[in-house]
Amino acid sequence: MQYRRADLPGATYFFTVNLANRNSRLLVDHVEVLRNAIRKIRQSHPFEIIAIVILPEHLHAIWKLPDGDTNFPLRWALIKAEFSRAIPNTELIRRSRKLKRERGIWQRRYWEHLIRDGEDLERHVAYIYFNPVKHGYVGRPVDWPYSSIHRDIRLGLVNEKIGVG
Repeated sequence: MQYRRADLPGATYFFTVNLANRNSRLLVDHVEVLRNAIRKIRQSHPFEIIAIVILPEHLHAIWKLPDGDTNFPLRWALIKAEFSRAIPNTELIRRSRKLKRERGIWQRRYWEHLIRDGEDLERHVAYIYFNPVKHGYVGRPVDWPYSSIHRDIRLGLVNEKIGVG
């Protein structure tokens, strides 16, 4: 069976992207490197970040692609490569990855979901913002520092008291 990605130009997508080592803290230990990688790729390959949360070993994000654009796989490949080049080479690299000149930091695949409507978007934004609570890192979404919830609170899009408005 061949895997097929949803590729609707200008659409909004939810993503889950994982590190290969699910016991790692690499993403929060190097959060500024990750943020810089995302910033750099957004300059050359624009997209809107509707919501994002960065956890120690995975992240969730919702992106809106520009009209006529479907190429989120390229953006993720570039972000992963930029991040990988910028951090020290300390991970165990399997032979199969060495042959492909891969670092072994990221899982090769990631989960994407095409957002269908406003209700679907609201559910996924809430999922993103409550994810640090779900994993036991904090008691309230607002207490997690690596989340776009803080931007959304400043913009009045989210109610700080309940977490998601």
